[in-house]
Amino acid sequence: MSKGPLPAGKGAACLTCKGICPGFQPHSWRKACVKCQCSQDEHAFISNNEDDLKVGRLLADSRYTHLTAKVKGGDGTRVYKRNRMIVTNPVVSRKDPTFNTVTYDWAPTGLTQKLAMLYMSLLPEERRPVAGTEGSLYRHKQLTRQLPAYDHDPAYCHSLSEAELKVMAQFVKSYKEESLGVGEVALPGEKSTTKRNEKISQEQPDPPLTEQTPDGAIESPVSNETEYYCSGCGQLAAMDEPVVYADRAGYERLWHPACFVCGECGEALVDLIYFWKEGALLCGRHYCQSIRPRCLGCDELIFSDMLLQEASGHVWHKEHFCCWLCGQDIRVECGCDKRQTT
Repeated sequence: MSKGPLPAGKGAACLTCKGICPGFQPHSWRKACVKCQCSQDEHAFISNNEDDLKVGRLLADSRYTHLTAKVKGGDGTRVYKRNRMIVTNPVVSRKDPTFNTVTYDWAPTGLTQKLAMLYMSLLPEERRPVAGTEGSLYRHKQLTRQLPAYDHDPAYCHSLSEAELKVMAQFVKSYKEESLGVGEVALPGEKSTTKRNEKISQEQPDPPLTEQTPDGAIESPVSNETEYYCSGCGQLAAMDEPVVYADRAGYERLWHPACFVCGECGEALVDLIYFWKEGALLCGRHYCQSIRPRCLGCDELIFSDMLLQEASGHVWHKEHFCCWLCGQDIRVECGCDKRQTT
């Protein structure tokens, strides 16, 4: 049986209770605080190192391994090579010149600083991951919410049998090969034109003067006039503003930065990490629970037949269908003043 570590952040303040909760006290198997019963991601504990380790494990052994690096002196564990961006601007005054430095906890890779800053300006201000701001906290919460470590790493699961470990390993291997992706930022046409030109040069040395692109845009290699439309909102993409490409979707499709969101919850896909399923972008959480049932008690995916499903559709590990206070099976009278199963 695998026993997962207790959640990090013990004692961190609760953002929902705002002073009522004395600090995060982890439950033994629920992903929640025993004091206020709010989820772990509602408690203000940020550890970039821990986040980088979790994302590194997710991207390891996938086509995105190049976005990770081995931990020095470790046992082969890979850590996320998160791209940080530091912008220094001079402050104009009559006195000696000073500088205002802004640090972004994350920024798209492969861009000039000017284009990266333009990308950031296209996001809502409260969603820009500037260190020490609401946007940084939002990013951390979405990493916890959208990419739960226990969806891909059995070390974070409370308890798995040998049979469940095998099922989980195959499930994770499958989605890393078929669905997991990381968006790429470029100007409209840069990615799609490069891919089409590579294909044309291999298949026909003399391409026609015009061609019909898969997304309906008409492109003329002579005039180089093309219109590109966002696959999210359907609106025209400005040629001088960056867009997001998803390689799993093919480079004929693109999204405005603010439109690159999960098709289920509508939240921006954190660090552009997405899962592609049946023509839709999904965050890790909603992709995984569209394939495997998720226990409403411990929030982990269920890899066995030992489950209980309510008429409402909620699914539980059988042992987790219990009173919040005493752990008694909820179908049995336990005498607690307030019985909760969530």
